[in-house]
Amino acid sequence: MTFSVAGRNNCAVVAGEPYVYARTDEGCFVMRARCPHRGGPLHLAELAPERNRLVCPWHERRTSLTRLRQEIPAVRSGDTVTAVFPGRPDAGVSLGHRPLSVDLAG
Repeated sequence: MTFSVAGRNNCAVVAGEPYVYARTDEGCFVMRARCPHRGGPLHLAELAPERNRLVCPWHERRTSLTRLRQEIPAVRSGDTVTAVFPGRPDAGVSLGHRPLSVDLAG
């Protein structure tokens, strides 16, 4: 699926799970917009002081950037990103918007 790296359609929702394109000093990648622990808004997370983990704004659980970068294969071309998402090919897909924290907006 292809979606925008920023703006109105910066979020791909696949089978009810939102994904966003994120940029940090460690690189660019597609990640789940929800925290894997309690479903918090991971797209609003800040980088931990050591800069290799995201801190969930709901409950401060830290999620590894290395793991997030490896979950979703993706390639950026200009202002769009094409990603391969888990699940069935016929899963419901839509585009939407999720604001990104300053740390993830690059």
